[in-house]
Amino acid sequence: MSRLREQLTGNARIAGVFLLCAMGVLQTGCATGPRLASPADMGVAERACIEGVPFYAQREYQCGPAALAMALNASGVDVSADDLIPQVFLPAREGSIQPEMLAASRRHNRVSFTLDGSFQSLLGELDAGNPVVVMQNLSLPVWPMWHYAVAIGYDLEERFIILHSGEEANRKESFRRFDATWSRSERWSMVTLPPGELPATIRPNQAMDAINAFEQVNGADDALPAWRSVVERWPQHAMGWFALGNAKHAAGESSAAISAFRRATEHDPGLAAAWLNLGLLLEEQEKYDEARSALEKAASLPSQWQDRAWQTLERLPE
Repeated sequence: MSRLREQLTGNARIAGVFLLCAMGVLQTGCATGPRLASPADMGVAERACIEGVPFYAQREYQCGPAALAMALNASGVDVSADDLIPQVFLPAREGSIQPEMLAASRRHNRVSFTLDGSFQSLLGELDAGNPVVVMQNLSLPVWPMWHYAVAIGYDLEERFIILHSGEEANRKESFRRFDATWSRSERWSMVTLPPGELPATIRPNQAMDAINAFEQVNGADDALPAWRSVVERWPQHAMGWFALGNAKHAAGESSAAISAFRRATEHDPGLAAAWLNLGLLLEEQEKYDEARSALEKAASLPSQWQDRAWQTLERLPE
């Protein structure tokens, strides 16, 4: 079993068999202007601007609540910057840090996705109509002045990005200047979306990390649309089907969970956790022949679930 698979199936839910571990997605980079491919090669329009993103002037040290309020408002959440101050503002730090920004989004029933730190992904999200919260250091690395802004557009020909930043809405900032300040935060950025919507540039494992964190706060029922969106975008991604199966089971939909686990095993026959959960649910439905077949497969695969599979096989009726 690969290291990634061990991370994704390393704890129990039904048997228990479900844990998605957070994986870092920050990337470092130099502070020079970004080198970009053509719009056609990047798959984006030459220019874009997201209309209707509200603007909140950012008071001293409280750019985090203001930026998050703008992004949440754009996703349909009625919340003000003042409402968010006690949730994300840390007086001792004189600001907000990334975990609080991500967690506050989840508390408002939105999935918070951290992007991969590339300029192309940033442009891809803006082209798709998703405002992006970005973190910048407006001073020198040795004397940081951390700042959150909301990117809402860009122009590739003129090479500027459009930000709701500080006390200025629709601020035009050159790619070079923006990237210099953004790179000092390791190009941290996030998108916040309703369950069931995915960022345009997200990768499967990034999406699953974000949805798992959302589910831990909001529960399986609220997370179901998000898991469905994963298998709709990546229908051959076995772990997406596995996660959907666990969410369906937690929501009391055993037949749908069985179908999802079957799809997981079809796309990855070596996924022992999916075989085990499939066998356990088939046993509950008294489909003993099918359960035995699934459990025998789980028992044959080297994994931490072998003992549980053998124990279940021993209790099945002949």
